[in-house]
Amino acid sequence: MKKVKLDMLNGSIADKLMLFALPLAATGMLQQLFNAADIAVVGRYVGKNAMAAVGSNSAIIGLLVNGFVGIALGANVVISRFTGQKNEEGISKSVHTSILFAIIGGVFISIVGELVAPLILGAMSVPDAVFGMALAYLRVYLLGMPVIFLYNFESAIFRSQGDTKTPLICLVISGVINVFLNLFFVRIVGMTADGVALATVISNLISAVLLFIMLCCRTDCIGVKISRIKIHTDVLKVMIRIGMPAGLQSMVFSLSNICIQSAINSLGEDVMAASSAAFNIEILAYYLVNSFGQACTTFVGQNFGAGNEKRCRRVAKISLILDVSITFAASVIILLLGRQCLGIFNSDPVITSLGIIRLRFILLAEAVNAVMEIMSGAMRGYGYSLVPAVITFIGVCGIRIGWVYTVFKANGTFFTLMMVYPVSWVVTAAALVIAYIRFIRKFEKNMAQN
Repeated sequence: MKKVKLDMLNGSIADKLMLFALPLAATGMLQQLFNAADIAVVGRYVGKNAMAAVGSNSAIIGLLVNGFVGIALGANVVISRFTGQKNEEGISKSVHTSILFAIIGGVFISIVGELVAPLILGAMSVPDAVFGMALAYLRVYLLGMPVIFLYNFESAIFRSQGDTKTPLICLVISGVINVFLNLFFVRIVGMTADGVALATVISNLISAVLLFIMLCCRTDCIGVKISRIKIHTDVLKVMIRIGMPAGLQSMVFSLSNICIQSAINSLGEDVMAASSAAFNIEILAYYLVNSFGQACTTFVGQNFGAGNEKRCRRVAKISLILDVSITFAASVIILLLGRQCLGIFNSDPVITSLGIIRLRFILLAEAVNAVMEIMSGAMRGYGYSLVPAVITFIGVCGIRIGWVYTVFKANGTFFTLMMVYPVSWVVTAAALVIAYIRFIRKFEKNMAQN
């Protein structure tokens, strides 16, 4: 098998960041497009209530998944560091630990999720007309958590070596199958929201198995041998120390989004359907934001492991410039095509008009979100994950929850609710920039003293 490896330690930076980030962004976008196919199929062939049922689960699934996906990012950082140090034994231990931890974590979340699913949906004020389908969707989706986690950890292993194309190829294969399964379960079998959930689980199983086979076929340091799959506690502790704050940071977004989704649910089925459709469009820009953040983390992690702190700072600077500029351009293009994209999900003009409101608030401020991702990503690459997580918790979760119970409560409109996104991003981005500058100054001072 051809080994694909990007040299992050030497030579130019901008082009390599692009080579890393763009396939990663394409992976996220394709994944979201396949998820959007779920919404589109039930919206077209079942109705807006089924569409709302699928959309109402996005924040819940994010909350359940993001903690462990953050640890996958921790695995990425740990393997990247060992790569910079040329420590093949450390890489191998990290890879095998990641595989087993993903499966165990997925089973745990699956069991816990099944137990609390009705309680969470009830707490989110999901309307009775939607509740049954929403619960069926969530229960089926939760069954797939082990393979969803496994795919994310396997992808992190490939990304640590600069290979973002292999996970993309596997996703394309499984995603195409997902679209056909959506149509089969809904149109032929007659299922509703639970049908598209089942299609998603099967497609994730396919992509996870494909990546696992590829890892088993490799003969280098990231190759997997089934007999060596075990938890190495020393490696896992570092993964958790670096990854858990990042996971908590992502969970904060999901927690605040659950609060916002609850407020959206209180505005009725039309707003729920419109918000669900808009989310599946606007998130395409976020995958660009996130891909450069992950690129920054991986590049900084490898160079920090190699002891090249100066290059780490250059990586952060170039990542910021690329992420902000590319995200802004993509956001404008998506916004210009907003009405046409919303029409794919549902042709109701009321839903389209409401969806445009959300798209404008999110996309016009997405570049600010890019600043947040790069500052957090750079600090995570150094292994400094706790402070960005705390800042995000206060700046995002605190402001959004406070907004729902104060500003939105006083003026309960969709327009007022959507204002919370740019407000929380601006405050949090400013705080993260200050934290990053202080961290770098302190780091340089410590290096000078040593």
